[in-house]
Amino acid sequence: MSENKIVIQDREQQLVTTYVIYRETGRIFVPAASSNRHVHLTAETLARLFGPGYQLTPQKALSQPGQFAAAETVTVAGPKGELKKVRVLGPVRKEDQVEISRTDSFKLGVKPVVRMSGDVAGTPGIRLIGPAGEVEIPQGVIVAARHLHLSQEQCETYGLRDGQVISLRSSGERAAILENVVVRSGPGHDMEVHLDTDEANAMAMPNGEMLEVVQ
Repeated sequence: MSENKIVIQDREQQLVTTYVIYRETGRIFVPAASSNRHVHLTAETLARLFGPGYQLTPQKALSQPGQFAAAETVTVAGPKGELKKVRVLGPVRKEDQVEISRTDSFKLGVKPVVRMSGDVAGTPGIRLIGPAGEVEIPQGVIVAARHLHLSQEQCETYGLRDGQVISLRSSGERAAILENVVVRSGPGHDMEVHLDTDEANAMAMPNGEMLEVVQ
């Protein structure tokens, strides 16, 4: 099974397939998705970029409960260059955060820092440009550490725990072992591995590919 890619696009079928394989073989396969560059904004920054009282427009629900891709985009401007039409994800957060790939960091001219989402202390700042104004955030630019989202129930079912560091195995012509994958569990999480575009492209990984947990 590990020699050939298992790619499942349907969300419910991914979860069913994972459970069936685990029940029959004891092996854990989890769906993976490539996460493109995006930004999370505070209510204050949103107002400065789009205007007082502005509310994000949900465009597409994401795999993690309550989160969505908004219709709004911004320009991210660094010392060397800029990235236009970077998607805003909602809802608003307590801290601004810009998630990019290492390749993006070279174009912007910022030093890449690998961090878990939400851990922005000491990270580079950047300039955000919206239709109503611009903001220089003092920190918040990260290359997201690879991670596996799981609900608490899924953790219990598959014998994993929040904060656990695991490895994942992909298959196919560009098979690879991904180490240092952090399990993130709790309210607002549901089964899915998040990798950035550099990692996914290196493995020729389509969204929905099932990766095997290697313990």
